[in-house]
Amino acid sequence: MKPSVLLAALLLLPASLAPAGETLAFDPAPAGAEPGPSWRWPVAPRPPVLRDFDPPPKPWLSGHRGVDLGTASDGAQVTSPAAGTVSFVGVVVDRPVITIDHGNGLRSSFEPVESSLAAGSAVTAGQVIGTALPGHCPATSCVHWGVRRGGDYVNPLQFVMDLRPSILLPLGAPPR
Repeated sequence: MKPSVLLAALLLLPASLAPAGETLAFDPAPAGAEPGPSWRWPVAPRPPVLRDFDPPPKPWLSGHRGVDLGTASDGAQVTSPAAGTVSFVGVVVDRPVITIDHGNGLRSSFEPVESSLAAGSAVTAGQVIGTALPGHCPATSCVHWGVRRGGDYVNPLQFVMDLRPSILLPLGAPPR
């Protein structure tokens, strides 16, 4: 296999193949925006995704505006995926929620998470922000992670995984 073809194949492998627990750094911002922060998984070890991001076609319809991440147990530590400032800690409907403003219009929210932090607290990437409580996933322990860019929910996994499709190039094709 030619070195250029091998290099192209390696560059196109999904970043999600990185070893468990490794922090992946890339630009999650839209094209033309300034580079984004490096984000980490908010629970360790790298969790299974129990329910994917499934936004509704219209903002007022039902859907799943985040991802459910499996945790080792209820009471598992939840950490900040990136540096920021706690903007909300409290109960929404019947669940404890913590929200972190990461700047540049990005906010993460986690539920059900019990936290002793107060709004206005600065947090660093990887800092414990609370503990997972039971009640969100019926059959197992989990945490719901949502991310908003401005007023729109976006897929949180784009900040910790490379979600671009893999592209196979024919042998001998010039690298892109």
